[in-house]
Amino acid sequence: MKIATFGLENWQKEKLEKIFGEKNITSFKSSIKQSHLKKIENVDVLIIFIYSQIDKKIIEKLPKLKLICTMSTGYDHIDIECAKERKIKVCNVPIYGENTVAEHTLALILALSRKIYPSIERTHENLNFETDKSLRGFDLKDKILGVVGGGNIGQHVVKMAKALEMNVLVFDLNKDKKLEKKFGFKYVTMANLLKQSDIITLHVPYNTHTHHLINKNAIDKMKDGVYLINTARGGIIDTNALIKGLKSKKVAGAGLDVLEGECDILEESSVLSDEFKKSCDLKLILQDHMLMKMDNVIVTPHNAFNSNEALSRILETTIENIKAYKISKLKNVVNR
Repeated sequence: MKIATFGLENWQKEKLEKIFGEKNITSFKSSIKQSHLKKIENVDVLIIFIYSQIDKKIIEKLPKLKLICTMSTGYDHIDIECAKERKIKVCNVPIYGENTVAEHTLALILALSRKIYPSIERTHENLNFETDKSLRGFDLKDKILGVVGGGNIGQHVVKMAKALEMNVLVFDLNKDKKLEKKFGFKYVTMANLLKQSDIITLHVPYNTHTHHLINKNAIDKMKDGVYLINTARGGIIDTNALIKGLKSKKVAGAGLDVLEGECDILEESSVLSDEFKKSCDLKLILQDHMLMKMDNVIVTPHNAFNSNEALSRILETTIENIKAYKISKLKNVVNR
């Protein structure tokens, strides 16, 4: 089985060569281009990422192609209908970083609750080992955590919060009463979640319905001194409303792995690619950002997904997709 890969890191390429044989792998550092097609006209499998647009013109130039594996959850960069007509199967990576993002969420909550950033700043930068009132934090035990979005990531957050003896409220359009009983949380309306929560964390997709879900009206309904966490998408929070909330002390602090106005991110791991870095100058976005100047705000660089294990899961799932295809037991196929 001949395999062509595009946009992979060296460690990913080396693992594929070890499993499927070096002579069977042809690798390119960039995304797929027309100039590559003559070199891969005999391949059976393509392994790509979201920057490789697999359209009809490319598919028609690869007569032996049988399987397209995208190392992403999304697959709208592939002409699914054309692939189906050609009897080419398309596989994706449906899940890979749920616990990873949840752990980063918890890290932001702990960093805010225990004043981790100013504590490090005092010791590392100022060489000051004094403890005083300004570094006094608060316990998470018995606090109310509001989880907006009870999907895979939200469920991991719930389990972690319950382990810390927090009380958990969840808002989700799809309610699973068995899950509610199993994990010990309570489904509530969005209005009740905003009103009751000490800390609110966002785990919903970004779309027309969730754009500025957290706006001035929503913040006005929150408890005084609430903390906001966002590891989802920047546009879910109205930045101006958040800044006003922080300045008025209505919002005591925020932990943000994403910012409104950052470049379009179709897939979390795309931020690691050279092509993303070429097209997006995040330094310009951060340079004059008001949130960067606030000492009660922690900003991380869209890094919640970025663990060795999460990236390994993407590759492992891709390998399993290929192995399953070889024995006619298809996995994660999006165009059956």
